[in-house]
Amino acid sequence: MSVIEPNINKLMEQTDYDRFLLCTLASKRAHDINDMMRGQRDRALQLSTAVEIARATNRKPLSIAFDEIAAGDVGYDPDSIKM
Repeated sequence: MSVIEPNINKLMEQTDYDRFLLCTLASKRAHDINDMMRGQRDRALQLSTAVEIARATNRKPLSIAFDEIAAGDVGYDPDSIKM
């Protein structure tokens, strides 16, 4: 797997060029997105058809997380990181 969009350099800029921080941040955000999508899916099943739900969730949570990190919508507090 390779990251094409967003550009890996843009992602690394957002995490001070720390690849482990990028992985952690993306993983935690993707987990949150997955939980949110699962909850939305359960509720949407009662209101929508399966085809409508499939169209709404055509992207993977990790892809969404990387896009949010690149856009600067997801960040971290450098003071909270223990070294």
